Amino acid sequence: MNIYDKAHELAAALKDSPEVNEITAAMKLVDADPESKRMLDEFRVRQNEVQQRMMTGEMPSQEEMERMEKQFEVLSLNLNIRRLFDAERRLSVIIQDVNKIITDSLAHLYGSGI
Repeated sequence: MNIYDKAHELAAALKDSPEVNEITAAMKLVDADPESKRMLDEFRVRQNEVQQRMMTGEMPSQEEMERMEKQFEVLSLNLNIRRLFDAERRLSVIIQDVNKIITDSLAHLYGSGI
């Protein structure tokens, strides 16, 4: 059994999954509405900036986190963006579950501490 072949099989299964298809469909709807696309793009840029700063150890202020949360709530009122966020969340759960399955399969190497 080649682990890399299995990884490619998993990647193909994810790519063809209903969750990825739903993200693709939702993105098309968002992209078709210039205002929705602009709002989402601005949010993603701010979100990425905050995540980059957090990776360097700089924690965002409470005020900044509240602004991001409010912007997320406003975006979620848009049905197409909410559909996209929901589909992304479902895919994220799958990826987390797969990661847990892989990690759990190696737990015996380190005892029960993993």
